[in-house]
Amino acid sequence: MKFHTHGARPTVDFVLLLLFLSNTYVTAAPPQNLPAVSEKHIQLRGNYLNSKHLFESTKSGHVAFLGGSITEMNGYRPMVMEFLKKTFPDTSFQFTNAGISSTCSNTGAFRTNRDVLSQGPVDLFFVEFAVNDDQDAGHSEAAAIRGMEGIIAQIRRHNPSADIVMVHFVNPSMLETIQNKQKPLSSSSHEQVARHYQVSTVDLASEVARLIQAKQLTWEQFGGTHPAPFGNAICAAMIEKLLTKAWQESGEPVKHPVPAKSLDPHSFIKGHFIDIKNAKLESGWTIEVPGWDDIPGSKRSRFTSIPILTANKAGAELVLDFKGTALGVFVVAGPDAGILEVSIDDGPFQPFDLYHHYSKGLHYPRTVVFNSELKPGKHQARIRVSGKTSSTGHAARIMSFVGN
Repeated sequence: MKFHTHGARPTVDFVLLLLFLSNTYVTAAPPQNLPAVSEKHIQLRGNYLNSKHLFESTKSGHVAFLGGSITEMNGYRPMVMEFLKKTFPDTSFQFTNAGISSTCSNTGAFRTNRDVLSQGPVDLFFVEFAVNDDQDAGHSEAAAIRGMEGIIAQIRRHNPSADIVMVHFVNPSMLETIQNKQKPLSSSSHEQVARHYQVSTVDLASEVARLIQAKQLTWEQFGGTHPAPFGNAICAAMIEKLLTKAWQESGEPVKHPVPAKSLDPHSFIKGHFIDIKNAKLESGWTIEVPGWDDIPGSKRSRFTSIPILTANKAGAELVLDFKGTALGVFVVAGPDAGILEVSIDDGPFQPFDLYHHYSKGLHYPRTVVFNSELKPGKHQARIRVSGKTSSTGHAARIMSFVGN
């Protein structure tokens, strides 16, 4: 079993192969001889009358997918899209792909408004972050809850009629945990959120473990952390089973109930990006498109053409006035990523290392939260680049501040 690694820049031939395969996922016929999926790991909560009514009566609907690379890639998402188009052939769908590789549920909560809600009210919403909250972010239970609850609460606040499906994908360590009769931390934390908001879940991770134990599937057939078409088809089949059963119910559409209290009072239910232009640059910082060609490390194209708040030397300092209960940064952290020292409201400076274990060969997108338990109201942060480093440099490349 191997993890997908975020390593060196792939060769041109390999990139072309990936492009060919990704297009094949969409156009090829569904994989044959799939094992039958059970309902054991499909948890139907609430109802899906709203999406059914809208798709049938208005002949239109907005379906959004939020997650990491598993969502961004041409995997389960286009398969579900095809299922929806076949189920409602007269409906004109607006599909939003809000998958960004490597990002976790915390980043998801901060970008929900920009990447999903800005496209209009969502009628049917799919979300997955179990794998990235595990292997990328290494989140605690609290952090995983705060991110996922932030996403679900924002979707439902924007449109109380939004129907939601949460999906738990799987990596080798999560699979091993399940095979040892335990529950992965990330997916079990997300499941708490799902129960609290009466959101249905598709526990693909546990179903894969069941099929492997029954010798109806191998990890190699499934395709690994980023599933092959065969593995994604198993996920799509579970979603189809869930929705087909849910849409058999009849009745008038109703708004989904909203919990009286958040599961965690510090969840990112008001998560948002804060413009880097709001910072007061005192010394050593610039807002520019970095000269990426001269900077070692692999880059992802979605981040190479945007202005970034950049500092490259220790001692660079800025001040940010903000409102809310949380503050952090959404950065690209590469081989030269430095350490930020942060003081909020004249408190002591605290160090936050931007360098990630995937940063060695890649300018890796990640959110670093400085504090998520501030008192509501106005605050001021002073941020400086530390003289210490865990990498080859002192670089800080901030795409956005994040708040709650």
